[in-house]
Amino acid sequence: MADQLKRLLRGLAPDLGPLRDSRDYRLLMASGVITMFGTFITMVAVPYQMKELTGSYVAVGLVSLAEFVPMVVCGLWGGAIADALDRRTVILLSELGLMVTSGLLMVNSLLPHPQVWVLYVVGALAMGVGCLQRPSLEALIPQVVRHDQLAAAAVLANLRWNLGAIVAPALGGLLVSAFGTAVAYGLDTVSFVLSLILLWRIKAVPPAEDATPASLSSLVEGVRYAAGRSDLVGTYLVDIAAMLFAMSTALFPFLADQLGAPQALGLLYSAGAVGSLVASLTGGWTARVHRQGMGVIIAATLWGAAMALAAVIPNVWAIFLCLALAGAADMISGIFRMTMWNQTIPNELRGRLAGIELLSYASGPMLGNARAGLMAKWGGARFSLGAGGVLCVAAVAGLAAVLPKFRGYDSRTDEHALTEKARRESRLTAS
Repeated sequence: MADQLKRLLRGLAPDLGPLRDSRDYRLLMASGVITMFGTFITMVAVPYQMKELTGSYVAVGLVSLAEFVPMVVCGLWGGAIADALDRRTVILLSELGLMVTSGLLMVNSLLPHPQVWVLYVVGALAMGVGCLQRPSLEALIPQVVRHDQLAAAAVLANLRWNLGAIVAPALGGLLVSAFGTAVAYGLDTVSFVLSLILLWRIKAVPPAEDATPASLSSLVEGVRYAAGRSDLVGTYLVDIAAMLFAMSTALFPFLADQLGAPQALGLLYSAGAVGSLVASLTGGWTARVHRQGMGVIIAATLWGAAMALAAVIPNVWAIFLCLALAGAADMISGIFRMTMWNQTIPNELRGRLAGIELLSYASGPMLGNARAGLMAKWGGARFSLGAGGVLCVAAVAGLAAVLPKFRGYDSRTDEHALTEKARRESRLTAS
């Protein structure tokens, strides 16, 4: 019995193979852990400082709006330059730019009268630089991790993010309340310095000799490639549909009041991250799944069903469990989507497709919370939460029905997965 339990636990635990076998992946992960904490702390500090300076809900909300356009433009352009330039160079220069933006926020915070416009402008600039960098980071993973370890790498990346999402915001809240925003921005700046030291040690990753120069036409080429593969289109549309219809964090303050437990607001916000963390810690089994398209469909359906169930439950702890289940399902969906992307997209297009992926998973939550607010205005918070969950399940089912290649994707037989596996194995043999 004890041996069976040990085998079960080993099967659930994350596979550390990518960390063990790839020096560059270890450097990327260590850098990501350091900067993630600094970035999450700044994400708490900026709205906190805006509130302190203006006392306006609208002013705080406009911070996210100011970041939307840079996210879209730089996300796409970042994908183009990731395929045209040395990805390590793009990552290093972007990291340097992010260090400068944190430094500017720190300097502004130290002024006798900090300027509100700086928070908007520098916040938008930081979002733009971060979105320029993200496709290069995503595209670098398949180049430093073995093909058969890409699923394990996806689990580890999501585990890192979830640990940070739970711990770092709490730490940020303590820092800004106890020591002020300047200290928070200062720590973020230091985190980028340490990260640059690690990233500098990664081997150069020059583009292919026939790499397409970054241009509008290269962006169009990437969009055409993505649109021509219904399995990829499925990963984008299912995630957008799931977030559009069931993302409802904007409702949590109202839901907490209706439950008569305003003190439970933080519990509601943390539930999804807790579920995601549990899914990451026990996500070793995902590396043995080959039908990732069906995995995404099932996970997105569970996400919507859990949100719908939360809408009809009166107990705050039961709602917490539903939201945690939703967070776990969303994390599993993300692992499967990332695995499909890394398994099947050619290296020369990986950056541009990463830019498209960024838009798919970043725009959905923004649109979803806007939808949640509008539906709540018509029928209340619980109606919006429940109807959104039901619409999510219906939309995912509809997309699964009209996208058979996505639904039937199998990494053991898919032509794109097999082609990329052969290409990467031949490169390893040649090197």
